[in-house]
Amino acid sequence: MKNSLLDVNGLNTWYDREKMVLSNLSLELNEHEAVGLIGLNGAGKTTFLKVLSGLLSGFCADSILLCGRPANLRAQDFKRCRYTVFAEDNSFQYFTFREYLSYVFNAYGKELPDVSALVRGFHFENYTDILLKDLSTGNCKKVFLITAFALKPKLLLLDEPVNGLDFQSTEYLYQLITDYKDHGTVLFSSHILESITLTPDRVFILESGKISRTFEHGHVNAAEIREALHYENNF
Repeated sequence: MKNSLLDVNGLNTWYDREKMVLSNLSLELNEHEAVGLIGLNGAGKTTFLKVLSGLLSGFCADSILLCGRPANLRAQDFKRCRYTVFAEDNSFQYFTFREYLSYVFNAYGKELPDVSALVRGFHFENYTDILLKDLSTGNCKKVFLITAFALKPKLLLLDEPVNGLDFQSTEYLYQLITDYKDHGTVLFSSHILESITLTPDRVFILESGKISRTFEHGHVNAAEIREALHYENNF
């Protein structure tokens, strides 16, 4: 029997009270699994991850449970069990990779590990002492991805993680996502079918602000996801 890590029930989210972005959304994430979240642009994927990251105040839910107990998304204990990599992140522009890494591990109260394998895997060896503001979009993304996989939080949230990555780094990322189940749970959003079909145990379809369908392990394939999205010509 799988143990529940995060259980979200009846989530409503808004930027403007007159227009709901997510409406009565419910999903459950189990411990030690990789879960994909796919939807068309504007479906609310990034908004959902922002809610889980404690960055949005415009939301309410029937219940949010972490390991079976009521959770406050902005509480320190919840913050320390998750880390988010967003599709676009312009923060910490005057930090180098090494400075940012040290900052994050200090904030999480963890000892700084050896990240040399991750740095090599992402072909980032020549950029560790360059300010983030001077890095390309792809290399800046690698800063946050290396930090995420080094940190190994119980819940890892990745928003469009392959955007901006080169082919080799993308393949390496797929392997990291697949292997992450040894450490915790990873939820990643994407509009790219390849990334959604290659790595996860389950896939959630986000449509019109709620989960419209779930594909379980062994039944995740591109053709059925296209059909579920009713948008074949855009993939």
